[in-house]
Amino acid sequence: MVKVLCIAGARPNFMKIAPIMRAFGAHPEIEPYLIHTGQHYDERMSRLFFDELEIPKPDRNLGVHGGTPTSQTAAIMQAFEPVCKEYNPDMVLVVGDVNSTVACGLTSVHLGIPLIHVEAGLRSRDRTMTEEINRIVTDSISSLLFCSEPSGIVNLGKEGRYGDKVFHVGSVIADTLLANLGKAKALPTLSEMDVRPGTYGVMTLHRSSNVDDPAAFARILDIVEKVQKEYPILFPIHPRTRKNAETFGLTDRMRKMPNLRLTEPLGYLEFLNLNAHAKFVMTDSGGIQEETTVLDVPCLTLRENTERPITCEQGTNTLVGSEPERFFAAFEKITNGIRRHATVPPLWDGKAADRIAYVITTKWAAKKCGKPFPGNL
Repeated sequence: MVKVLCIAGARPNFMKIAPIMRAFGAHPEIEPYLIHTGQHYDERMSRLFFDELEIPKPDRNLGVHGGTPTSQTAAIMQAFEPVCKEYNPDMVLVVGDVNSTVACGLTSVHLGIPLIHVEAGLRSRDRTMTEEINRIVTDSISSLLFCSEPSGIVNLGKEGRYGDKVFHVGSVIADTLLANLGKAKALPTLSEMDVRPGTYGVMTLHRSSNVDDPAAFARILDIVEKVQKEYPILFPIHPRTRKNAETFGLTDRMRKMPNLRLTEPLGYLEFLNLNAHAKFVMTDSGGIQEETTVLDVPCLTLRENTERPITCEQGTNTLVGSEPERFFAAFEKITNGIRRHATVPPLWDGKAADRIAYVITTKWAAKKCGKPFPGNL
């Protein structure tokens, strides 16, 4: 029996941890415990996701939220250390790149507990992003690294991480999407929002580079103002984005755009339904780049870089930054029906979490028997 503490803390984590907990539940050799750090504590950012994705009730909720990235990371580390000592796990598993990921990763390694990182090796090459630093640090201290796309294998190899510690298993985001797409499409979300399939856009916006700088935020609204004249844009607004819009005096400008429809953050299934039927998606989210690739929906990423290059190479994603010229060059192709259809990347087949469970149980069994691990997948 291998005891694994599985960490979730923020909204992007929940959709990644759901298939992992389900896969672990099918392996009697794994004894999983779910630890919620509390990084996202709003009902729609946390509890609703647990209910919709049928994630087990957390064994512990550390209740840490708010503060700067530094203070939040430190507080999670302090709260997680006694939990590790109490449970005495064989491994700690973290997903993604949020503050909870690096905080629990550092704590486990300080205590001599092997660390597993899911979504390892992703690199944007932009170290101004907190997420990039979190990814690099977590990968550097992990004993097992599970990659969602081939670029992760390449990046880790350049950093000296290779061999039987690194595995290409596919996307756990795709696992959750494929498992829930039918249920999502059955919801009345479109009729409730008075839109028809293929006639609207969806937007998300939360990156520091876009919403913490009033000039950058205003440039994106310049784009939105023109787009919403042609297509309704559904905008589930992140709490931080809403707060900054008010601080910068941009709230009234958004409200005066008749076809920009601001909503509260949506549950996973509602949001998936909207994305699945959208004509296009505008985002600065990493996970949505993967989701739109699986859904074969055009994605215009409001960033200068991506840690998921396969979504541009094989998927429907186009990097457009925040400059209107670049955006509208790509947008015009979409509106004219000139678009690239997705080739779903390898191993984005809904079985990534099963592969993770297989590697962990096989590697653990080999270690217990004093035998070498049989190698990569």
